[in-house]
Amino acid sequence: MEELFEQLAYCIEFGKINKQSPYPPTMKDQEGADEITLQLLNKEVSADDILQKALIVGMEKVGIKFRENKVFVPQVLMSAKAMDAAMVHLKPHFANNPGTQKGTFIIGTVEGDLHDIGKNLVAMMVEGNGYEVIDLGTDVKAETFIEAAEKNPGAVLGLSALLTTTMNNMEKITLAIKDHNKSITVCVGGAPVNQEFCERIGADNYSADPQGTVEFLNRTVA
Repeated sequence: MEELFEQLAYCIEFGKINKQSPYPPTMKDQEGADEITLQLLNKEVSADDILQKALIVGMEKVGIKFRENKVFVPQVLMSAKAMDAAMVHLKPHFANNPGTQKGTFIIGTVEGDLHDIGKNLVAMMVEGNGYEVIDLGTDVKAETFIEAAEKNPGAVLGLSALLTTTMNNMEKITLAIKDHNKSITVCVGGAPVNQEFCERIGADNYSADPQGTVEFLNRTVA
């Protein structure tokens, strides 16, 4: 069983979706995340064990490599596709047992900003590490963040911005959220954002990369 967990984690780390997938070339004609996940389920391994012992292990390795500039966005996207192939088989099991996920993370790009690559990478990494992710999309107003937080008590909010011009909106939205309910945890990130800005606007966490957000959630939520 351990060997199958290791194989599945390897498929996630290197983005091997299924046997037909040509990527990565070194794993041509080998089974991928799709087939190995099914094998584990057929051996009556729990969906939670597959998530914890294989999928999260693989995604953590990708997150650390991405932070260290050892892999880049295309490789992360392939890992996310492999993760999705596995999760197709696992999600029905989680639906029957909703207590299995670590927590809920709500993410959106702030009002006035239509960029979504950074947001999407964070969302994929967080989901790959065992959290339910609610993606509000781009150009998200304070009211939308607050409404989503109210519908999902205990959820952490993630605010993304890529432009210096939309950092003002990130500040306004964070202040509005905290004004509404100080206990809502707000994470901020994006190219122009830094720790000093995070502290100034009263957000709870700044991460320079997706893995940093995962590590914050693991410390505070899981």
